Amino acid sequence: MPKNLQCGQFSFALDGPASAHPVVMGILNVTPDSFSDGGRYQGLEFALSHAEEMMREGATMIDIGGESTRPGSPGVPLGEELARVMPALYALRTLDVALSVDTCKPEVMREALIAGADMINDINAFQAPGALDAVRDSDSGLCVMHMQATPQTMQQAPRYADVVGEVIGFLQARVEAMVREGIARERICIDPGFGFGKTVEHNFALLRGLQRIRDEVGLPVLAGLSRKSMIGAVTGRPVEQRIAGSVAGALAAAAHGARIVRVHDVADTVDALKVWHAANYE
Repeated sequence: MPKNLQCGQFSFALDGPASAHPVVMGILNVTPDSFSDGGRYQGLEFALSHAEEMMREGATMIDIGGESTRPGSPGVPLGEELARVMPALYALRTLDVALSVDTCKPEVMREALIAGADMINDINAFQAPGALDAVRDSDSGLCVMHMQATPQTMQQAPRYADVVGEVIGFLQARVEAMVREGIARERICIDPGFGFGKTVEHNFALLRGLQRIRDEVGLPVLAGLSRKSMIGAVTGRPVEQRIAGSVAGALAAAAHGARIVRVHDVADTVDALKVWHAANYE
């Protein structure tokens, strides 16, 4: 396991006292159709205000997304995604917070890195032609995620013989491919892809298996389960009432070894993590 995760101008400790408290990544959707907060932060002024609020609440990373990846969602044309993401990225880059861009398009990756993005978060694990070329020569962090099928079809009939083992195998193969291309392991984190081609049972098996995933791949884990259907399946709550369940999910992910938690409800998550940290560490 590397000692630090390098994300552009930021470096996050992976061992020692600083690593006991997970990094909180706040979600900023600049889309009209996100499953959780679609359209709320689409305007630039509202996006900037929300990002500043999440930073004040304790987020040390902000993940900017211009294309919804909820189950069944259609793709967004390149020009439209750029028009959503780039103004927000330029507006936010003066803040003292790491900026991640959630995209699977190599062209968006290139433009985001030119604009100063600190991380590229790719649900397609940098498999698109040109994706590795787009990120290779930067110093940005890279989040590699597992997904079965595509957002349009992933929840139709997800199947695994061993979901944890198969996710580990995929992530190992992608990381090895990236390292062969000259990308340092210190730049890479991994995401098992909660809700991306998984049933509720698959998702909770992955949550319980996070430490195994971290140890076998040998890289820090990012866990993103905020407000997702796996939370609703357990609590019976609609999306807008899943804060408590999502915070519990973030704590469970941290307890199982996640180094980064990607969340909508930053203040609640940060407070819960502070108490969890105080109860478990000196």
